[in-house]
Amino acid sequence: MKNRTTALDDDPARTSGASGGTPVWLITGCSGGLGRALARHALERGDRVAVTARDTAGVAALVDAHGDRALALRLDVTDAASVAAAVERTEQAFGRIDILVNNAGYGYLAAVEEGEDDAVRTLYDTNVHGVVTVLKAVLPGMRERRSGRIVNVSSFGGLAAFAATGHYHATKFALEGLSESLAAEVAPLGIAVTIVEPGGLRTQWAGTSMRQSPTRLQDYEQTAGRRRAATLAVSGRQPGDPVRAAAAIATAVDSATPPLRLLLGSDALAGARARLERLRHEIDANEALTRSTDLERAS
Repeated sequence: MKNRTTALDDDPARTSGASGGTPVWLITGCSGGLGRALARHALERGDRVAVTARDTAGVAALVDAHGDRALALRLDVTDAASVAAAVERTEQAFGRIDILVNNAGYGYLAAVEEGEDDAVRTLYDTNVHGVVTVLKAVLPGMRERRSGRIVNVSSFGGLAAFAATGHYHATKFALEGLSESLAAEVAPLGIAVTIVEPGGLRTQWAGTSMRQSPTRLQDYEQTAGRRRAATLAVSGRQPGDPVRAAAAIATAVDSATPPLRLLLGSDALAGARARLERLRHEIDANEALTRSTDLERAS
């Protein structure tokens, strides 16, 4: 019998004719971390999952353990052809996509001035443009069925920004704005959007997955430089559990009214509340100046 990860590329008959009413997921970035934990959670509860990665060898064992309910598909969000092929194969195998999880992405360490142009563009291509590519491939089927769930994995870093991760924050802030607009557009069509904002999860985000600029400017060593070191040092010691995070996402997806935003982790919760308080204070402190720009109304 062929290995399942290669058979999907070589034998279309193996991915057609699936039936049943269990939910169908397509998850990007399943080679590790939250994406892998979420794929495993969905499969273990009996759902059907397109487990995608740039290299399917990294997800072969997970897929092989779950028979015909799992597909290993190559999907590189920066490659529109691979996205289209993965969506088509999923729909051939399972008939539809009920739940799309845009999880693929990575971090980048650099002061804003230190960021390398090509590296920053590649970061946007994955964290923002890649999400749009996947959305545009999956949404037609959801619109036709008038149902679906979309989960866009952002970060607490999509709500608040810090030194050394400005370019990463910019991609997540962009994703948050995109997701809010999308939610308003698709809600009348029976499609719900949830923005997931994890705090520190014990994954390789700050470890082997992290990229950084080789440029180090002395003027930023006490700000971006110190935070670079602190970010890398926390790898393996983050408080969040990706397995529990996956279960929380599944619970939100199952809800009749999924939340627009879902914070994950007590660190994200505390940080978000502190951010709201700082924002409220700044708005209130400048209220008179803010109102001064209005045209005077005739009495």
